[in-house]
Amino acid sequence: MKRVPMTVAGEKALREELSDLKSVQRPEVIAAIAEAREHGDLKENAEYHAAREQQGFIEGRIRELEYKLSQAQVIDVTEIPHSGKVIFGCTVDLINVETDEEVRYQIVGDDEADIKKGKISVNSPIARALVGKEEGDVAAVQTPSGMIEYEVAEVAHI
Repeated sequence: MKRVPMTVAGEKALREELSDLKSVQRPEVIAAIAEAREHGDLKENAEYHAAREQQGFIEGRIRELEYKLSQAQVIDVTEIPHSGKVIFGCTVDLINVETDEEVRYQIVGDDEADIKKGKISVNSPIARALVGKEEGDVAAVQTPSGMIEYEVAEVAHI
């Protein structure tokens, strides 16, 4: 059984989505199906078919979330002693060695990754290059445009 690493915030977000699907969206789509059935002939009833399709999507997503949550290994980085090492869940300030451009990333699970919010997947090339490095180390990351070197400026457990 493969455990899926997840931050506390990531687990909370998945649990909230699961709750919404079960308590709000599922009853709404069941009501929409019942209403569409009342309109008669189901073969040519677009509302009925759309509601059934939506129901299938919701049920599939519920199963997917329940599975992910059952396999989750929730890691609360704030409870791990700070060592200056890049680990799952930490926030890393990086400096591009070539351009001196600074970026900040939090290393999170696959489901939480959102580059616009500065959250990168632990399985991304950048995170794989960073994990295990310490403050002051330089990590080389292979990108489509070539090799980029980042200096680890700061590691924070927030």
